[in-house]
Amino acid sequence: MILEKKRKQRWNLEKMIPVLLFLTAALSVLTTIGIIFTLIFETFIFFEKVSIVEFFTSVKWLPFAATPSYGIMSLVVGTLKIAVIASIVAVPIGLATAIFLSEYASEKTRRIIKPILEVLAGIPTIVYGFFALTFVTPVLRDLFPFLEMFNALSPGIVVGIMIMPMIASLSEDALVSVPMSIREGAYALGATKLETTMKVVLPAAVSGIVASIVLALSRAIGETMIVSVAGGSTPNVNMDVTSSIQTMTAYIVQVSSGDAGYGTTIYYSIYAVGMTLFAFTLIMNLLAQFISRRYREEY
Repeated sequence: MILEKKRKQRWNLEKMIPVLLFLTAALSVLTTIGIIFTLIFETFIFFEKVSIVEFFTSVKWLPFAATPSYGIMSLVVGTLKIAVIASIVAVPIGLATAIFLSEYASEKTRRIIKPILEVLAGIPTIVYGFFALTFVTPVLRDLFPFLEMFNALSPGIVVGIMIMPMIASLSEDALVSVPMSIREGAYALGATKLETTMKVVLPAAVSGIVASIVLALSRAIGETMIVSVAGGSTPNVNMDVTSSIQTMTAYIVQVSSGDAGYGTTIYYSIYAVGMTLFAFTLIMNLLAQFISRRYREEY
């Protein structure tokens, strides 16, 4: 009797597990739908007050002026400055680290370096922001006296340091997944270690490497605290990286901190900016998935 009761309880538990897992998955989907619905609804309210043509074509972002102007391009340019500088820093270092860990490092060395990369990935972004403001910026100003206290170069470099572990880790996974038989075939044909790595292993893992870079850059585009602390709050459309900038995320932080009242045009502008940022990150993630599927090597 007791055995039969336990068997029945186990059977009921087995039936409940799929339901619980489905509810968990459904909750994440519903949360995403709720976020998208909120962004779209509030963005439509903003565009009832501001011309959508002005929003996407004007180069002036002056929401707090007597005659406000809402040209998102200045914020987009600031965001892209950070992403480009971050990619220049993160891609070479991250890819070189991945190649070293995958092809050259001993098991002991790998056990030392991997935890360090994980620590870098786990540091809060606000800490990175103050590191950029209080250490990186003074060092850069010693080298370049014309550099302003708030600029694009310092946060761009630190964002690159922040996303570098992501590129290194994901790229290493892509390189390690290349079968050893391919390397052995290259060695049998007389290729050196470097030639095998650059001409055989890297091309075979290119889909995973490019996907890791795209995903890391999507995080750089969405970075908030580093650019808010060290980048400044001056939206402008130019290629100057030595002066103050403002990114889309930094503007959202500025308004959310209480600079605008609820229901005002400025308040609704953060949803329009957020929707633009969401579109950027969505496109980047779709691009990463496309590249991963299009150029995936199957062994």
